Amino acid sequence: MTISIRRGVLENARTALLLGACLAAGMSSPSASAVTTLRIAHFLPAVANAQRQVLDPWCDELEARSDHEIRCQIYPSMQLGGIPSQLPDMVRHGVVDIAWTALGYSAGRFPRSEALELPFMLPAGGVAGSRIAWAFSQGPARADFDDYHLLAIQSDGGAVFHTRHTAIRDMADMAGLKLRSPTRMASRLIDALGGSAVSMPPAQIADTLAKGVIDGASAGWEVVPPTKLDEVTRYHTESGAHQATPTVTVLALLMNKESYARLPDKSRKVLDSLSGEALSQRFGQAWDDAILPVRARLANDPEHTVIALDDDAYRSMREASQGVTDAWMASRERGLDRAALVRSLEAMVTSMAPALNQVSASHQVSASQQVSASQQVSASHQAPAGQNSARREGA
Repeated sequence: MTISIRRGVLENARTALLLGACLAAGMSSPSASAVTTLRIAHFLPAVANAQRQVLDPWCDELEARSDHEIRCQIYPSMQLGGIPSQLPDMVRHGVVDIAWTALGYSAGRFPRSEALELPFMLPAGGVAGSRIAWAFSQGPARADFDDYHLLAIQSDGGAVFHTRHTAIRDMADMAGLKLRSPTRMASRLIDALGGSAVSMPPAQIADTLAKGVIDGASAGWEVVPPTKLDEVTRYHTESGAHQATPTVTVLALLMNKESYARLPDKSRKVLDSLSGEALSQRFGQAWDDAILPVRARLANDPEHTVIALDDDAYRSMREASQGVTDAWMASRERGLDRAALVRSLEAMVTSMAPALNQVSASHQVSASQQVSASQQVSASHQAPAGQNSARREGA
């Protein structure tokens, strides 16, 4: 369903918020009238990691450092109506001042940033991936955020394949499995590896798995506790040490540009000091902190098996998913030079994640896919050259 069909939802939410703001202003004392309340929306429950570990303490710091000139009103779980894919429009139209959203939920809206989700592109880990995502957003992907003030951008730490009955140790085990997919890019990856992708939000995963509609899910470790994914799956397959993760979900904290411009100078400086790369890494660290205990718990649970891909399985999956990257680079949608975006991103990964082992794997765009028959694109992905020595099965 398109945004225009749901315009009434956005208008109703805007009306409610404006009415509340007017009533509050009418009752405020002169000293209180200088307070700016930032309305923040997101798609997860209030108890989720994003709000408890990042947004809540971040808002507390904003209020303290601004001498109470900035306050936050957080609306979790899409309380203002609509669906998660509409959050960028809610920010752009001023329904809310800020939204935390997964860019991939709004397919095609942030085309340059899709490069971050390409198969086996980023390192596993929230901080490692978030550092690269922020750098990429400030350079090659900057135009994706022309309609917003970007406060932070993060990686979810990388995809893990959680399955109910089938242990995925190599690509052959993927054949025919129906796996939940969080994004369009993840769907393409799952299909390329021989599985069948099924798109659905996190809240539906456990119930759908329990009913046998799907065989497993592609989801980060951090998603396991709030969705109770561990209650309906037994096997958990991740990339090994020094291997790029199969794909990531990229999340961003977007702010309405007019809301940012309206802030008093002092408040704007406080917001700036608590945003950007530091806030991106703060999100990433919160994800890493959440990943460690859940992974350790399941690795030590006899009812669960944590599997790290060995080098051969990793290479076969990378090779099988190469077509996803090639097709993405060959597309000239919106006139983007996607091959140049990939080259820029790979250079950043090489520089910022040197622990990843490197094996060159050229991308060739077929002449039939090129705008010019003479155009040939070549770029390098990273793959392990050495032997994986950590995070083996059952580790």
